[in-house]
Amino acid sequence: MILIVDSGATKADWIALDEEGNRIFMTQTLGLSPEVLTEEIIVERLTNNFELYKHRKEVTQLYFYGAGCGTQRMRDFLKGIFKDYFVHASISVKEDTYAAIYATINAEEPAIVCILGTGSNCSFWDGTELMQKVVSLGYILMDDCSGNYFGRQLLRDYYFHKIPPKLAAKFAREYDLDEDHIKNHLYKMPNPNTFLATFARFLIQNKDEEYAQALIKKGMRLFIQNYILQYPQAREVPVHFVGSISFYLQAELREMLEEQNLKLGKVLRRPIDGLVDYHKELFA
Repeated sequence: MILIVDSGATKADWIALDEEGNRIFMTQTLGLSPEVLTEEIIVERLTNNFELYKHRKEVTQLYFYGAGCGTQRMRDFLKGIFKDYFVHASISVKEDTYAAIYATINAEEPAIVCILGTGSNCSFWDGTELMQKVVSLGYILMDDCSGNYFGRQLLRDYYFHKIPPKLAAKFAREYDLDEDHIKNHLYKMPNPNTFLATFARFLIQNKDEEYAQALIKKGMRLFIQNYILQYPQAREVPVHFVGSISFYLQAELREMLEEQNLKLGKVLRRPIDGLVDYHKELFA
């Protein structure tokens, strides 16, 4: 059995294939980012999934693409956990950028590939190799235009009384904005980045409001300036996107890219289907 996994910070999509590439099952767990989770939490999330627990000894190959796997130390940490859990499997762990690339590129086409989900990232694919100009320092310092970026800005603006009153009242009705609740999730609970990203839904649902439009475009301009325009090839190749933020804000994304004479390529909510197709070609 072959397992192919795309794991963001919020959730992970798992697809199991047989040796001929036929789908056996598809399932989902919470995200398995090694940067913010302990070994105990990761094992618990695996064990709590019936399909994974039931078939853990049948897995012969695991291809895992995950947020938080940008350094060798994090990849080795996660690989060690998987080796103990999927005891008969050979393990491959790569950062989620590779999942985005394999799901969006056409053969050896050079492109810029971006992730705008719970977190954010941007890479240049020259047709054979991945290059990254910006090393991420995580959600506290970076992740422009991500779900957790927008969630952080919404909370700051709410507490600094910068959200228009009617919209602020609506925000307070839809979320628990008690300061103790927020601080507990940010400083004592696992996955604070995922918690922040839950507030981005409000921005998307109210994106036609003047305040929301201004915040969305500010985040996108930051991402374009700080990430995409780092690459000299930016205006010569398509810019592909993967992730819920880019998927639900495509119109605004296209406008902000055109403002900088950049070409929008593919926009996928989740890369898992394209990732499976990529691996099926390898098996053929």
